[in-house]
Amino acid sequence: MEKCLAPSILSADFGIIKEQLELIDEAGAQYVHFDVMDGVFVPSISFGIPVLRTIRKYTDRLFDVHLMIVDPERYIKDFVDAGADIITVHAEACKHLDATIDLIKKSGVMAGVAINPATPLSEIQHVLEKVDMVLIMTVNPGFGGQSLIPYTIDKVRELSVMARQKKLKIDIEVDGGINDDTIEDVLEAGANIIVAGSAVFNGDIKANAERLLEKMQ
Repeated sequence: MEKCLAPSILSADFGIIKEQLELIDEAGAQYVHFDVMDGVFVPSISFGIPVLRTIRKYTDRLFDVHLMIVDPERYIKDFVDAGADIITVHAEACKHLDATIDLIKKSGVMAGVAINPATPLSEIQHVLEKVDMVLIMTVNPGFGGQSLIPYTIDKVRELSVMARQKKLKIDIEVDGGINDDTIEDVLEAGANIIVAGSAVFNGDIKANAERLLEKMQ
């Protein structure tokens, strides 16, 4: 599977977001990652549909929308209309995960499923053949700048083995605590979509993104 960098704009400066998006585009990042938080499923509130719609005008990168919200099926159409290319929902936040994934696919975009660090892979094994991507949270969701939880790397490795055994063509995304010190570990375990927030947007954005992309080769 292709290895792609997904800078998380949760760590961006929204006062100059257009300029910062241009920098990650120039560096070669393939995705833009949106952490949508509702203050219920996770403690924090971030941003929603109007931000997505506005930023869509500034870049043609793939919009990777991570919904950390309860009952996400209520908003699938709105996020698709705003420009989402892939929508990922949490297994823990869906009353009917299978139906929610079907709704995303019927809306014409790619579907992903996310699980928190302590959620076992068995919770999503029955929907793996339906999704395009699985997001393994490598921190507890809700805040940027956290340190990667070491045991989550084993979950990435377990999922990678499972996907090969089932002959599934799914992307494996990791989100949380990914930086120069941890990126090689998650890549070796089998991740191919790398979400990075602070590691990209703190300091020289273009140089940070280029360095991470180089490690992904």
